[in-house]
Amino acid sequence: MSPKGIPALSRREFLAIGSGATAGTLLAGCVRADGPSDPGRLITKAIPSSGERIPAIGLGTDAFRVEDREEIRAEIQRMSELGGSVIDTAAAYGDSEALIGDALESLGLRARMFLATKLVAAGGYSGAVGADSFERSLQRLRTQHLDLLQVHNLNGVDTLLPLMQQWRKAKRIRYIGVTTSRVGQHAELIAVMRSYPLDFIQVDYSLGDRDAAEAVLPLALERKLAVLVNLPFGRASLFAQAAGRKLPEWAAEIDVKSWAQYFLKYVISHPAVTCAIPGSTKVGHLEDNQGAGRGRLPDAAMRRKMEEYWDHAS
Repeated sequence: MSPKGIPALSRREFLAIGSGATAGTLLAGCVRADGPSDPGRLITKAIPSSGERIPAIGLGTDAFRVEDREEIRAEIQRMSELGGSVIDTAAAYGDSEALIGDALESLGLRARMFLATKLVAAGGYSGAVGADSFERSLQRLRTQHLDLLQVHNLNGVDTLLPLMQQWRKAKRIRYIGVTTSRVGQHAELIAVMRSYPLDFIQVDYSLGDRDAAEAVLPLALERKLAVLVNLPFGRASLFAQAAGRKLPEWAAEIDVKSWAQYFLKYVISHPAVTCAIPGSTKVGHLEDNQGAGRGRLPDAAMRRKMEEYWDHAS
């Protein structure tokens, strides 16, 4: 159940009733998030520990089904065409890693993608379990190295992070991080952020769930940590709340053409956020999402305006 008792509404259902919009024509190019803006240019943000820049909108995954193989391949191909590169998955997400690995290999796109996954520690948090998970992920993703390896939902941090640091020294991974998608874990996440040398965190944050902005995101800025944002649509609850509502006319001032782009631009405009990773299994949804990674970003005043507009009608 979404906020205020509104039933969950899938994105497909939301678009079917006419409240969504396609992203429109997207042009090539690249612009820094803090630099001059152009409606056709790609927004990138820096990873604080290295200065490397990545696109501000990526692709999040869940338990992909084998029957979605062709759609996933088409999505990854289209994302690359639009300039996107960040793909986030996890060992725990069913066939997701294998399907992504097959798609990247068949398309010849591995070198162009920023590939992130998460260790699974089912059955215990021993080093052997973590190492087995890592090797299995590499095999399924059909790669010799990962751009980012994360501890899934903070499970086994004390055991797994030292191992991950060793793999980073061996250049088997480039960045290390931890994740959560639960507000109830934010206090634990903060403790881990203060205790370990991380490159990334991943956290739940959206226009409808701003808890992370209270302490997690400010600490990420202080600690110079990159931030991936999961659940930027609040498990689709934001689409349920937006059903039947019109975008404000002033959304055009930040190059927003749909509610998905409104939600995503709000998230990636936070100074601490490096990249949002909305989930998608449809090319049309991916194109809409990628549209949020182009053009103008809201400044602090516009972010407040977006919050006030949303809160007043929610």
